[in-house]
Amino acid sequence: MLMPMPPVTLKNESVMFNMGDEMMTMQMSFFWGKDVVVLFDRWPGNGHLVMYILALAMVFFLAVAAELLSVAPNLKPRGLSAVGGAGIHAAVYGVRMGLAYLIMLSVMSFNVGIFLVAVLGHAAGCFIVKYRALSAVARAVDPEL
Repeated sequence: MLMPMPPVTLKNESVMFNMGDEMMTMQMSFFWGKDVVVLFDRWPGNGHLVMYILALAMVFFLAVAAELLSVAPNLKPRGLSAVGGAGIHAAVYGVRMGLAYLIMLSVMSFNVGIFLVAVLGHAAGCFIVKYRALSAVARAVDPEL
């Protein structure tokens, strides 16, 4: 049996859901502030600046990790079959996709701070990946570097 949808009320660019005794509000436009829900209910919590900064750091490092995992090395360790190598590559890809979806859900909080640290994290991760690749090429061309 299907449960009926709770009544929805639009108010000041946010959506309010009547969930029995509680009213749940979801922001529908970008806003700036530390009172936000990121990924989990009641996290980082309202009015907790330290927890908000921790949430920003978590989203930043998730984005950096997603970029670092985007460049999967050509794995062919000794004694590993093609199926094993493909399995490792698929596992790394699955972790990267999981991180990407967590970042997407974080950005869907519509908080400007979360959006900015997600973009900065992706940019920092891209910088690290490209720097390592260009350094390897420079060392191959000129071994004295």
